[in-house]
Amino acid sequence: MHELSIVESLIDLCEENALTNNAKDIQEIYINIGRLSGVEVDLFKRCFETFKENSQFCKNAKLFIEITPLEILCLKCDQKSILKENIFKCPCCSSIDYKIIQGEDLHLMRLIMQ
Repeated sequence: MHELSIVESLIDLCEENALTNNAKDIQEIYINIGRLSGVEVDLFKRCFETFKENSQFCKNAKLFIEITPLEILCLKCDQKSILKENIFKCPCCSSIDYKIIQGEDLHLMRLIMQ
């Protein structure tokens, strides 16, 4: 259940940004969660709703989550592809020699502060 520590880190990052920008309140938080990040989105949302209550800046914040698809670059045929299922090979040439371009990370994309 690493979602707890990730939510704590997210709230810390939001609070740092609020302090840096002399904000009084954070109204909206936009994040991207990669499909292969290992983050359980529903659990993440519940953790956020619980932990935001203890935050000076995030108490009233709404969380918006976008799921980032898994995108690869095939090192054999040089094609970029989105993998919709957990079949980890190039859909163009079936090679398993690829590099993940996106879809493994969680990113804070935008904060709406007042």
